[in-house]
Amino acid sequence: MASLIEAVQHGADPAELMACKVPESYRAVHLRREDEQLFRGTEPRGDKDVRRTLHVGEVPMPELAPDEVLVAVMASAVNYNTVWSAMYEPISTFRFLKQFARQDRWTARHDRDYQVVGSDAAGVVVRTGSAVRHWSPGDHVVVNPPYIDEQDPVSQRDGMMTNGMLAWGFETNFGAFGDFAVVRATQLVPKPPHLSWEEAACNTLCLGTSYRMLISDNGARIKAGDIVLIWGAAGGLGSYAVQLVRQAGGIAVGVVSSPGKADLMDRLGCHLVIDRNSVGLGDDGDDSGSVWKALGSLIRKELGEDPHVAFEHVGKATFETSVNVVRRGGTVVTCGSSSGYQHAYDNRYLWMKLKRIVGSHGANVDEAWEANRLMRLGMVVPTLSRVYTLDEAPEATRSVQLNAHEGKVGLLNLATAEGQGVADHGLRAQIGEDRLRLFRDHAAASGGPVASR
Repeated sequence: MASLIEAVQHGADPAELMACKVPESYRAVHLRREDEQLFRGTEPRGDKDVRRTLHVGEVPMPELAPDEVLVAVMASAVNYNTVWSAMYEPISTFRFLKQFARQDRWTARHDRDYQVVGSDAAGVVVRTGSAVRHWSPGDHVVVNPPYIDEQDPVSQRDGMMTNGMLAWGFETNFGAFGDFAVVRATQLVPKPPHLSWEEAACNTLCLGTSYRMLISDNGARIKAGDIVLIWGAAGGLGSYAVQLVRQAGGIAVGVVSSPGKADLMDRLGCHLVIDRNSVGLGDDGDDSGSVWKALGSLIRKELGEDPHVAFEHVGKATFETSVNVVRRGGTVVTCGSSSGYQHAYDNRYLWMKLKRIVGSHGANVDEAWEANRLMRLGMVVPTLSRVYTLDEAPEATRSVQLNAHEGKVGLLNLATAEGQGVADHGLRAQIGEDRLRLFRDHAAASGGPVASR
């Protein structure tokens, strides 16, 4: 009898998958509780090298809860939350797990001396819990990271508002960076059939988050003609934001950090691309007011108006500029703070000009399915720029930590090579390899992002 891993890799049917024994342990990229204090007193943040805390090795296979699914992970992708986890910032990830474990016997499984990290995955369902109705072994799926408490009444309106909502693989265990992953059935979304495993794995977190921030009623609710300032436009979140703004009929203003990234955004279709260095915006921001005024003047010169919306996830280095530069009645929508989460700004620019700040986080089930529909229709394309093996996950995460990447960085878990998993070759041809491979081809032409050693 073939092993479960071999069966998955050879495309076994559901009966064959069920005939294979689930292994007692599996390979995974994980953090260890013993490393919690490793970076204590280390500054700056870039010196907290995540390759020191991310370990690759065997971990025990957890028991499956009634509402959960065991996924054989074919590919996964790196997000900045794994950088936070691996630096044990702003608090240790093991504090999340300890708190989560207090709920019941099933959540108690998560509080271990290790944590399997990662919040983006694509793979094959190999087992389902006794309460799972809509998914079966053999289904090809991608995972939506929000871990929602569906028994909380507010989940019927918006799962992201439940008190029990957590980020899978960040605030929970058994995440994406392994040969297997344990997820709730409510996290699953059908894999777009025209994408390879690694292309499908890189979208869900960033695309869903960008969709909620910009399109959903829970976010900025952009409309045709809206000017949207997008920080980090060439990154994971920003590159999907550019595409969503275009599809909604808006005007995308992308801010990037290099000429190479500016060229990529031109090719993606960004209406106006601004190199942040051209307006003097460094990593620590500028309290003098000259930066946001220069940025606002540049946007007005090119487009004749101030932005309706600022798409924020950089945080400390850009937040004051975002609040100041959007027009009267404009909106700043934020989902993160990669440069620091203590923000300072002059509140007069907010209240006297009737602006709004909207907090956003992940995507609920409906938003995830709607965003995935756009991907399945070919209206949005993956922004995968480079692919590593699972054993190289520490190096891949380091590249994200240093912002030495464009778009998304992927990992091959059980997939043995790039390009596997494509089921709809006709749609793929219709969309075009040049669009689907835009970020990878650009990275290859520029020598590819390389992590600092």
